Amino acid sequence: MTTAATEQIKKPDAPAPFLKGVGGQFLLGGLLLGAVAFSARMGFVHFSLGEVLRALMHGFLGSQGLSEAAEIARVLVWEVRLPRILTSAAAGAGLALAGAVYQNILLNPLADPYTLGVSSGAAFGAAVALLFGMGTAVVSVPLFAFMGALLTLFTVIAMASPSGRFLRCGIDSSNLILSGIMVSAILSAGLSFMKYLADEEVSVIIFWLMGSFAAATWRDAAILGGVTAVGFLIFLFYARDLNLLSLGEKGARSLGVDTSKTVLLLLVTASLLAASCVAVSGIIGFIGLLVPHMVRFVVGPDARKLLPASLMAGAILLLVADTVTRAVLPYEVPIGVLTALIGGPVFCVIFRKSHMGGGT
Repeated sequence: MTTAATEQIKKPDAPAPFLKGVGGQFLLGGLLLGAVAFSARMGFVHFSLGEVLRALMHGFLGSQGLSEAAEIARVLVWEVRLPRILTSAAAGAGLALAGAVYQNILLNPLADPYTLGVSSGAAFGAAVALLFGMGTAVVSVPLFAFMGALLTLFTVIAMASPSGRFLRCGIDSSNLILSGIMVSAILSAGLSFMKYLADEEVSVIIFWLMGSFAAATWRDAAILGGVTAVGFLIFLFYARDLNLLSLGEKGARSLGVDTSKTVLLLLVTASLLAASCVAVSGIIGFIGLLVPHMVRFVVGPDARKLLPASLMAGAILLLVADTVTRAVLPYEVPIGVLTALIGGPVFCVIFRKSHMGGGT
């Protein structure tokens, strides 16, 4: 890997001091709560903040004895909008966390669940479940997605390892990413073949692959929120090791890090997050790639600050994007299409500025 790529991970440009402390985390937390409240107000029917708060209270306490207007507000806010809001926020948080961990481990600014092929594997597994009519089962699509993600991850690591064993440490990150791109290409061909086999049911797979939270339920919000919370706690527990891994394999090992087990555990956990997000929402690009870069510029590379900030920033970004496509645009655009249209040019600008700043 090039020195410039390493420096972009380890030494971001001029972090903003006001976001480096605890106050910055509270600021992001406040912005996230504000985004949730704003999104709950928006839609075909607009509500005031007071109406939203009353609807949430009625959702917690029950709906007995409510007026017709209060019952409509409760149903729209509590049963329709809030599950979608929480699911999109959890998906954004999970994708951003996975991207931050991949980039910190591999010291490569292009590393994320999609460039490593993990999301393609999850999409392939979920498409298999949909093709064989298992989409109505409670755990079939998430389970198949996770299995596809793990198989893809181990295949990519085995391809990148000189010995062909995924437990071997010292894998070059560039080889890992190239292996991910090759495996993703194969899986894309497999997805195309499944869409051909699906015939009249192809629209279900295509719509799912474009990404959407339109069918999100409380079950989706609970599963994805729980997986994201567990993954975040694991990453936070290994935050010191993530910081030491930025020194390189030899430096981390000399400071007491079991690099083989730690890297494998973190990669599998990040893959679980990506697989869960893909299983619930379909393919949503650029969140895992873009958010860690944006956050790293303002909080620095310390994983103890980077991880919480990435979680909240990813949740805010995807929640705002979903609110725009749900309540602002005249037609609901698939969320994966919208994030690609916005995230692609923004990442090109960031990459260009970092490239010029590095003097390369």
